[in-house]
Amino acid sequence: MTDTSTSTGTRKAPIALGPDDAGAALKEVIKTYLEERGYTVNDYGNEADDDYPDVAYRLAKDVAEQGLERGILICGTGIGMAITANKVAGVRAAQAHDTYSAQRARKSNNAQILALGSRVVAAELAQEIVGAWLASEFEGGNSSRKVSKMEQIDRDERSKNPPSESEAG
Repeated sequence: MTDTSTSTGTRKAPIALGPDDAGAALKEVIKTYLEERGYTVNDYGNEADDDYPDVAYRLAKDVAEQGLERGILICGTGIGMAITANKVAGVRAAQAHDTYSAQRARKSNNAQILALGSRVVAAELAQEIVGAWLASEFEGGNSSRKVSKMEQIDRDERSKNPPSESEAG
């Protein structure tokens, strides 16, 4: 996780945090966890009529286009959020329900987005998962070649299916 130096010390890069209605309570736990550790949280909240694809898309677009390094999505299982986020060009989102998977998501796959399931993991475990993911950095090595292939597949598929005018703008 990148730290940026300031005249008053080191500040951690902001983290985007977005829940659907099922993830709202766990989002508050994770937000507190992050803030207590010095992270600035870009809270994507959840408007009453926002479904998980709406939240996941907004957050993933900002990770891809606004330079946010990492984001965390929370819904009932983490599945729908991860699927939706992975539709955004250049985004790698991984669902994790244990610390090992969270570490590997970052170390091997360079995942910028972590998806959690509030109905699958308790608050304490969710904090451990987030901590493990944040402490992990992309290792490169053989994984660099594999991530490059994922990125090439993403580019190839998007060039075959460019967005329609309504999707593009």
